[in-house]
Amino acid sequence: MHDDRSITEHRLRRVLKERIKPAVHADPVPLTVERWEAPGEPVPVAEGLAATYEPCAVGDPWGPAWGTTWFKVTGSVPAEWAGRTVEAVLDLGFDRMMPGFQCEGLVHRADGGEIKALNPYNDWVRVADRAEGGERIEWYVEAASNPVLVDHSATYEGDRRTSGDQPLYRLARMDLTVFQTEVWELVQDLEVLYDLMMELGTGDARRYEILRAIDAALDAVDLGDVPGSAAAARAGLAGVLAAPARASAHRISAVGHAHIDSAWLWPLRETVRKVSRTASNMVSLMDEHPEFVFAMSQAQQLDWVKTHRPELFERVKKKVADGQFVPVGGMWVESDTNMVGGEAMARQFLYGKKFFLDEFGIETHNVWLPDSFGYTAAMPQIVKLSGSRWFLTQKISWSQVNKFPHHTFWWEGIDGTRVFTHFPPVDTYNSDLGGAQMAHAARNYQEKGRGSRSLAPFGWGDGGGGPTREQLARAKRQRDLEGSPRVEIERPDAFFEKAHAEYGDAPVWTGELYLELHRGTYTSQAKTKQGNRHSESLLREAELWAATAAVRVPGFAYPYEDLERIWKTVLLHQFHDILPGSSIAWVHREARETYAAVREELQGITLAAQQALAGEGTEELVFNCAPHARRGIPAGGAGRPAAEAGQQPVTVEERHGGGHVLANGRLRVEIDGRGLIVSAYDLEAERESVAPGAAANLLQIHPDFPNMWDAWDIDAFYRNKVTDLVELDSLEVAESEPASVTVRAGRSFGSSSVVQSVTLRAGAKTVDIVAVVDWHETEKFLKAAFPLDVKAERTASETQFGHVYRATHTNTSWEAAKFEICAHRWIHAEEPGWGVALLNDSTYGHDVTRDVRSDGSQTTTVRLSLLRAPRYPDPETDQGRHTLRYSLAPGATIGDAVREGHALNLPERALRGAGPVAPLIAVDNDAVVVEAVKPAEDRSGDVIVRLYESRGGRATATLAPGFPITAATESDLLERPLEGSAVAAPSADGTIALTLRPFQILTVRLRRG
Repeated sequence: MHDDRSITEHRLRRVLKERIKPAVHADPVPLTVERWEAPGEPVPVAEGLAATYEPCAVGDPWGPAWGTTWFKVTGSVPAEWAGRTVEAVLDLGFDRMMPGFQCEGLVHRADGGEIKALNPYNDWVRVADRAEGGERIEWYVEAASNPVLVDHSATYEGDRRTSGDQPLYRLARMDLTVFQTEVWELVQDLEVLYDLMMELGTGDARRYEILRAIDAALDAVDLGDVPGSAAAARAGLAGVLAAPARASAHRISAVGHAHIDSAWLWPLRETVRKVSRTASNMVSLMDEHPEFVFAMSQAQQLDWVKTHRPELFERVKKKVADGQFVPVGGMWVESDTNMVGGEAMARQFLYGKKFFLDEFGIETHNVWLPDSFGYTAAMPQIVKLSGSRWFLTQKISWSQVNKFPHHTFWWEGIDGTRVFTHFPPVDTYNSDLGGAQMAHAARNYQEKGRGSRSLAPFGWGDGGGGPTREQLARAKRQRDLEGSPRVEIERPDAFFEKAHAEYGDAPVWTGELYLELHRGTYTSQAKTKQGNRHSESLLREAELWAATAAVRVPGFAYPYEDLERIWKTVLLHQFHDILPGSSIAWVHREARETYAAVREELQGITLAAQQALAGEGTEELVFNCAPHARRGIPAGGAGRPAAEAGQQPVTVEERHGGGHVLANGRLRVEIDGRGLIVSAYDLEAERESVAPGAAANLLQIHPDFPNMWDAWDIDAFYRNKVTDLVELDSLEVAESEPASVTVRAGRSFGSSSVVQSVTLRAGAKTVDIVAVVDWHETEKFLKAAFPLDVKAERTASETQFGHVYRATHTNTSWEAAKFEICAHRWIHAEEPGWGVALLNDSTYGHDVTRDVRSDGSQTTTVRLSLLRAPRYPDPETDQGRHTLRYSLAPGATIGDAVREGHALNLPERALRGAGPVAPLIAVDNDAVVVEAVKPAEDRSGDVIVRLYESRGGRATATLAPGFPITAATESDLLERPLEGSAVAAPSADGTIALTLRPFQILTVRLRRG
């Protein structure tokens, strides 16, 4: 037989495109269209309905960037259409290739109720399943003219303040049509079979069976009367569609989903509308398809629906009760996990799961994070303590270098907790359920022979949209189809139950899930990152002091509502395109404004609580919010600071050859004539920190032009070229007191300048540095280098509730790929018996390299990533003035790093009062860190204390409440009692004995007496 495959394939593509698909919506009748341009920001629906409309026609331009145009659409169903299915086609000017990234609309009835959303793959609205003829329609389309910002080029369209005012779209179609059901079904048959055929091998007889059936079906189609011949064409395809799947076929659990970035190439206010559009379409699709299951994560997004679209929220609640609309994830947003602090991560689950429980009575069991940029090794324990059992992501499939070896596995965290985890081998969270993707999932699945099933999230996403009726048709046809995986729509929990039962002995992956991509997100948008870190610290303070005052001071009211609202604001801004710095300018401008307001409000709450605790008086008190005592003030208490015994004043001398020498009896620091630290000598250990011939606190600048993903990525080749910033504008001793000495160096480079202040304080074992940078570079990367005289085989980087070790060598491609890493408040390099820590107050990106000197000794260079200047999606990223704080701690142990990291991030606060304030909670072991002290969420008066073991070893401690208690119980993150609590009953004096395993998180609920 001659090979005529390509002829039939080409024939099918053309006939589908030019004859069959256009026949789905037949006999178009134009609708009457009017328009109203909403001034400024979106208006309430009632205002849009009541506006004065002007005539409009198909072909008219509309919509400047970020504008809202309301279209009034009216018309009548022709009488001769009685008994037929009628749909309107409302095409706002869509580009079919970019769902979620362009204009969108929401159709309302005249009474304001929403009907459904419009997007490139959902431009139809059902008028009647069986028309009577003469039906009158009056609809109002709230159309958003969001600019297309996906071409990865610098643009000022990403902020309404700088975007243009020219129309971006042209109205393409506004028609009433007859919906030809049989033609639509024929399209689905042909597309499913074509996709399957193209995935089968040329030696597979099934491919030719399908080819001949398609050829015959096309022969049956009358191109002049497609509706009249569609049934005959479909009859010719019935046989190949009915052939059952092979017994060994891979099983795919298809879960409807619409990944909606809470902000990215659109601002938060637009996401509020995107969520409503998507939810509206999903509940409508559920009405028509009772088998359809849709999973939605991010409690914040459902809260937006509740607030802004209460009628729609009630429809959602009904579908949740019916089991079709499935809340998943259990988090307030799909957050970043690398940079979010430990307590904030706990609150993501507390407020996320609490919302689902309060609103729907649903306990979510899975964590759904398909798109975050890597996953902290602390996550398994946090997942388990939230009451969740399973974890899902697919983002690791984006890694540039190493293919992850598993799709279903147990993920083990830093404390030893394991969580059952799945990576969908379909390698997307926006599957269309097409044959190519289903075949890829089956081929790609790495558990063959042990496991047989995977999950596929399907539906248009990123900018929302969700599944379509076409995708449901594909699932139906592929449920049991020869040559295809078996596709079944089902709930995520059903998949996980089956996968766990089948493959409970899956392999184990220990440690972080590092994404070998998007490493620049540890650094981009420094002020957003600084706002996050400072807000987390301020929330700790506000809760601690307000809780202490609520227990100690009669009449002091704990600000429950205010702190919950602020927490949710901070959690929202930890979304995985906000905190990582990968959103448009509008998002980050608003983030800076929001963090400033959060700071002011939290400082007010803290001050009010501290004043209530201090009382009236003239004694100078210092409040210590850190989890360790300092200057004689206990952790969580207030009092008069005291100098340590034998503490020496700080001295400063001229350095031979230029510069200055600072000393305080514990450290001697030499700053040379270039303003660089050339020695940081540990006088107690008689050890030098800085490698011979090297200089620390050295600013280095690199070109920064990655291959793609500007704000997201740094590529390893950036290291090929570096400029050391050693030229000086000025060098001076800016402050010289017995308590502290500061040397200040000023530099200019490019279009920017920096002032670096190096301070040594009396009694301190840290060298404190403040860099004030006026940054006006483009596509540059600024680092601060600390070459250390330490032979470190690995470094420890703080993460949530502990730290993670990473090799300093590059023996394998896995280690080499980690050329940029994330650390929270500190990173620590150590050889047996002596180490150095580098601390910071708002920096996350770091890199570590090693070199061997001529004498065989090793230099371990640790660098902080201070600033970047990518041009997409925000062309002004990081431009302006920044104040960055970091410290060098020679001789530091891990415990010292933990203590000094908290001290740097939780500064003392002073005010006058009547006398000392005793801690509300005390712990007698510095290895056990108190992470949070707060009243219970149920407002029972119970006090919640969250602690963790911070050094990676077993620890015992005594927890001493500063108030009478009647009981102490171990709780989960939702403050519910845990079975088999390890917390002992209080002793006669009210103290509680604790035993913690390495990095264990322990939440203790104290019932007040």
